Amino acid sequence: MEKIYTKNAPDAIGPYSQAVVSNGLVFTSGQIAINPATNTVEAVTIAEQTEQVMKNLGAVLEASGSSYNKAIKTVCFLANMSDFAVFNEIYGKYFSSKPARSCVAVKELPKGVLVEVEVIAEV
Repeated sequence: MEKIYTKNAPDAIGPYSQAVVSNGLVFTSGQIAINPATNTVEAVTIAEQTEQVMKNLGAVLEASGSSYNKAIKTVCFLANMSDFAVFNEIYGKYFSSKPARSCVAVKELPKGVLVEVEVIAEV
């Protein structure tokens, strides 16, 4: 098992890794809309936050030797399901290979963000 770290994605805000590679698969931790340059949540709208989440995921996938096109499964968490259409449109630009996906609304996300996404992908 190899732990993945990149300075191009936010540092973990707890006792976990940005991602782990095992048996040819990468398992990312959930990424939220933290700007890695400032380590703060700067984006306000669901569109802005989704774009930042996708940039963070892209950096973690790249650091692990993977990419959006190698995604097998994503799990998406929204603070409000009424944001689904906007989230889905932006998500679709990045995950054009259409991996399996779950998307649920949750009561609250870390740092008060609106969206969090995790990915399982081939390396």
